[in-house]
Amino acid sequence: MSLPMYDVSIPAFLRGFRNLRAVLDKGVAHAESTGFNPAELLQARLYVDMYPLVGQVQRASDTAKGCAARLAGIEAPAFADNEASLHDLHARIDKTVAFLESVTPMQLEGSEERIIELKLRPEPVRFSGKAYLLEFALPNFYFHLTTAYDILRHRGVPLGKRDYLGLQ
Repeated sequence: MSLPMYDVSIPAFLRGFRNLRAVLDKGVAHAESTGFNPAELLQARLYVDMYPLVGQVQRASDTAKGCAARLAGIEAPAFADNEASLHDLHARIDKTVAFLESVTPMQLEGSEERIIELKLRPEPVRFSGKAYLLEFALPNFYFHLTTAYDILRHRGVPLGKRDYLGLQ
């Protein structure tokens, strides 16, 4: 039995954003309860050459909306990377979720074999839709979700695996 591409992609992205939103909320609550400005979290990073928290959320958003659009054969909405507050990050997540919810199962039918070409350095990379989703988009999406979680955890936010998995 095969799984429809929609079932493997859109619900996973939606759940990831729901959990990310909850983790960000815990970050704000922790900042407020310990007396530091929640906005400081935006530029927190694990290492100097890695994206800060704001960049991790932006990349998760770009990955999910780009994947859904490529698989559906439609244009992804363009979002400026100008989030300056945690409220702005919530708005970015909300816009991404709204786009994902607009994609229908029918739009992804047959996308397993659609050729997806990404302009990656040093040269373009081609995937089947199935390989793109399973070997590129989902791993990248989870990388950025995990890194956002790790940044907050590193800053002392009391989070656990249940928060990441959305089991709270």
